[in-house]
Amino acid sequence: MDRRGTFDDIAEAQPNSAVESLFFNSVPMTSGCNVQSFRVFVATWNVGGKTPHSGLNLDDFLQVDGQSDIYILGFQEIVPLNAGNVLVIEDNEPAGRWLTLINKSLNKSHSVSSRRIRSAPSFSNSLFFQKPSLKKISNNFRTESKRRLKMCNCTPELELERKYNKEFCFPCQQSNNVTVSEDDFSSEEDEDGPSNLEMTGISTPSSTTQMKFSLVASKQMVGIFVTVWMRKELVQHVGHLRITSISRGIMGYLGNKGCISVSMSFHRTSFCFVCSHLASGEKEGDELRRNLDVIEILKNTQFPKICRTPGSSVPEKILDHGRVIWLGDLNYRIALSYLDTRKLLEQNDWDALFDKDQLKIEKDAGRVFKGWQEGKIYFAPTYKYSYNSDTYAGDCIKTKNKRRTPAWCDRILWHGTGIQQLSYIRGESRFSDHRPVCAMFSVDVEVNKGSSRRKLSGSNMKVGIEELWPLTSRW
Repeated sequence: MDRRGTFDDIAEAQPNSAVESLFFNSVPMTSGCNVQSFRVFVATWNVGGKTPHSGLNLDDFLQVDGQSDIYILGFQEIVPLNAGNVLVIEDNEPAGRWLTLINKSLNKSHSVSSRRIRSAPSFSNSLFFQKPSLKKISNNFRTESKRRLKMCNCTPELELERKYNKEFCFPCQQSNNVTVSEDDFSSEEDEDGPSNLEMTGISTPSSTTQMKFSLVASKQMVGIFVTVWMRKELVQHVGHLRITSISRGIMGYLGNKGCISVSMSFHRTSFCFVCSHLASGEKEGDELRRNLDVIEILKNTQFPKICRTPGSSVPEKILDHGRVIWLGDLNYRIALSYLDTRKLLEQNDWDALFDKDQLKIEKDAGRVFKGWQEGKIYFAPTYKYSYNSDTYAGDCIKTKNKRRTPAWCDRILWHGTGIQQLSYIRGESRFSDHRPVCAMFSVDVEVNKGSSRRKLSGSNMKVGIEELWPLTSRW
């Protein structure tokens, strides 16, 4: 069965005028600023509690083609969601391994010297072995300190114009007025002995001078893990970095479900990235629990105040940001029986199948994600597969109550102006029981006057159209 969208599908979804708008639309400019377009790559992947091996190649997953400026990567179930990981202590080692693999692909670490130490299983499995924290591991992939990224990056001219456009972020000039409110805002001094990092077998760069991409943010909450990377030369324009999390798991309080949200300013525009893992289940009514998760996340997510200047417009809520992208395993299912779903799958009838998608139904009814957008889906459901197979797990299970109906659990949505989606596809890795989902965006960013507008050439436009084709390689 061919699970890829056809060229006719793509051409119908993206007429010439629409394709042109992907590259030339921009937000209105305020006095003293220009608008530049940046390529933002977004991906979400539920990895089924499996720790990646060192040979896992992420080049296809990350579409390493030199076109992206920013990478927003969200993972779910990077550790098994058992009682030990949920209730006892958070295991950061898998997150460190994912960072190593991402760095290897983005920075082509095979050509850059790196520190690589073989793991010592006799220690790593010991209760007395203290594994390095994620903060310690992350610092090895940064070109600028996180303390600097949390500071204000504004100029006096921006402060004067702040009142004219609340969509953008115009905070105070006093960069030392930073409110410390959580672990991510604590000291960045080395807190783990060097031997602890070496014992894990995690490979880290020996120097950041040859890195093309720098880690900007990383955060784990049990199985949810989000990481943000950016071209090294762009990191200097990041400020007001804040990270917060909401637990929506067992009893509504534990971190096996919930979200991590990242807020930052880039040049003069505010961004928010939300990576979530919502309530599971395919019984009738389970979609209402997922709706409630979204509502509570939007209601309760509160970013700490950074600027103490009266009238500061640094966003504190998700929807206060100018550009918002929500990614993750949203767990919405297809409201059809297993047999009816399989019949439509065999016919590649995506439209009929998508009409029964719970997220589409709930969104169209205004019960969730009101005002948000999602691209057209031209790929097969991403859940649930047998491991290391292209076969849906339900095909091998005869017991009705244990069989999972294929569904588009893994999604990417956005909110705000100045965002155009260039592609929306799935990867074909057999690593997990989920297929990863990826999207490329062209995002308008307001910058200071004097910065030249980034024009997209004809060759870049060609790449944009080609990106609409689904990934076919396996990695």
